[in-house]
Amino acid sequence: MLKMFAPAVGFSTVAINYVFEPKAKKQEVPSPMPITELIGKLPMVQGHSCPIRVLNRLTVVMSEASHFRPNASEYRPFDLLAVQPTTEKLFHAACMLCDVDIICILVTERLPFFFKRAPINGSIDRGVVFEVSYASALRDITMRRYTITNAVCLMESCKGKNVILSSAAEKALELRGPYDIVNLGLLFGLSDTDSKEAVTSTCRAVLLHAEARKTASGIVYTMKSQQEVLRDTADSEAPAAKRPKST
Repeated sequence: MLKMFAPAVGFSTVAINYVFEPKAKKQEVPSPMPITELIGKLPMVQGHSCPIRVLNRLTVVMSEASHFRPNASEYRPFDLLAVQPTTEKLFHAACMLCDVDIICILVTERLPFFFKRAPINGSIDRGVVFEVSYASALRDITMRRYTITNAVCLMESCKGKNVILSSAAEKALELRGPYDIVNLGLLFGLSDTDSKEAVTSTCRAVLLHAEARKTASGIVYTMKSQQEVLRDTADSEAPAAKRPKST
């Protein structure tokens, strides 16, 4: 029902988030379910003639550095890759080293560390974004306080750059429309411009970053256009010019 409600409020793309919190050494990463099995026929986006785009996303909760495995084959089926570091050291590693698209900011409890400009600037330079989710703030007064406090601390350090606002909603009633999210961004310390970008252009940048990340180790190849193929075929079928006989 959540995926059916999203296009009705103006969203053209949504991501199904699979949260992976390793508790054992050999714990397996969950595999994403086919979109057709979850939804069936994709609903149309309000005001557009195209269906909603549904992506699969994996969020790895890092309580140890070994919980995130670079270039793991289990990560490949997912369109987006995110990490949620729980300590300052892991946050620094996520900003500077981890090949991910999104760094999730803890919003359900008080942060155990303060944000520092050096790792945040490193993340911004690499094109990795920070994510603040708002659904938990709708469920509980205490978590609402933590969400606002942690978000404001982040905005003071990153100056509102490379930030996205997401729902992390578990049911349709927790989902808000784009204009409501922009107003929430103002509450989190974003400017009006940065708040709008947090639900539009920065989200598109995340998708482009994910595409670039997945193809970084691919093979570059070229294909001839149809005109070039026809020209080469005509050249090969043309009779060769006669060479003059030598005397």
